[in-house]
Amino acid sequence: QVQVVESGGGLVQPGGSLRLSCAASRSIFSLSAMGWYRQAPGKERELVATVTNGGTSNYADSVKGRFTISRDNAKNTVMYLQMNNLKPEDTAVYYCTVADYGNFWYWGQGTQVTVSS
Repeated sequence: QVQVVESGGGLVQPGGSLRLSCAASRSIFSLSAMGWYRQAPGKERELVATVTNGGTSNYADSVKGRFTISRDNAKNTVMYLQMNNLKPEDTAVYYCTVADYGNFWYWGQGTQVTVSS
C-alpha cells in the first residue's frame, strides 16, 4: 500500500509557471514507475508525464518542451512536475500516481491548476 499526496496547484496567468509536488509514503525509488495525469471538466483523465524507476520519461505531446517530471534524489519520497509556459488548456485537476512492482497503481486526491488571466 502506498499513499500519495499532491500539492502546489493554484491560479496562474497564461505564460506563467507552477511546480507540483507529490509526496509518497515510501521511497519512490522502490516503485516501478510514477507519473502525473490530469482531468479537465467534461473530459477524460489523460496522461501528462511518466517516469520509470530506471529514469525513462514520457510526455504527452501537448506538454513536451513545457513540462518536466523529476524525482528528488535527496528527499527520496518526493517527485515533481515543473510546468512552464502554462496555457488555459492546461487547466485541470492534476493527479499523482505511482506503481509498485505488482503493477498496481496508487492515486492521490488531485490538485487544481487553473490558468487564467
